Amino acid sequence: MYERMFVPIENPRLIEKYEQARRLRRTGQSINRIAEELGVAKSTVSLWVRNVELSPRHREQLRENSASRARSDKWRALCRERRRRWQEQGRKRAREGDPLHVAGCMLYWAEGAKSRNSLRLVNSDPSMMWMFVRFLRECFGLAAEDLTFTLNVYTDNGLTIGEIEAYWLELLGLSPGCARKHLTNHFPTSSSGTKRNKLPYGTCSLRVKRSTWLVQHIYGAIQEYSGIDQPQWLDGPPRKPKG
Repeated sequence: MYERMFVPIENPRLIEKYEQARRLRRTGQSINRIAEELGVAKSTVSLWVRNVELSPRHREQLRENSASRARSDKWRALCRERRRRWQEQGRKRAREGDPLHVAGCMLYWAEGAKSRNSLRLVNSDPSMMWMFVRFLRECFGLAAEDLTFTLNVYTDNGLTIGEIEAYWLELLGLSPGCARKHLTNHFPTSSSGTKRNKLPYGTCSLRVKRSTWLVQHIYGAIQEYSGIDQPQWLDGPPRKPKG
């Protein structure tokens, strides 16, 4: 029999959710998980399932899951605080007004990948890539061993892959150990082949190893320089509700 004080009998949809909640609870699901799946308040689910008996195995499983969630929440909070501190360092550096720092951060805002934990810049302009590597070295003290790169090269330009790689190594002051597996004749859909014979040295994709601190520093500086607020750089994009 339904508990009419919590589930109006004239609302079939609510009754269906009530029954689902109790079925899920009998399988050992947590109140939070049930509320998320059914799209109702946790307080409502708690009332609906308060007299559902759980087996000892399910009770133990819920305790373990709760402890695991607590550890995960603590780790996420710690990582977020680190990212916040790194952004604050970037803001502080931006207030110094170093022209190279300004240029490098603005270049990354325009051309860099907007990952929360990894710095990556892709471009075909050798001068732009050279300038960005200079920014990384002079502003942050990075060395060649901190960088890796891959190339997207076109072999119908009269140059071999080896010659193209050697060009970028010399230009950027990198060692052969910085190179990763290159792509050959990969044309983005948007280009429809229009880059053919126009990029003799292809496109360079530059990455910095273990770069969460660096990309968050740059994000903080960008916000300071431009007077904007981009919380998704700190917390990631908003989560989409399930269902």
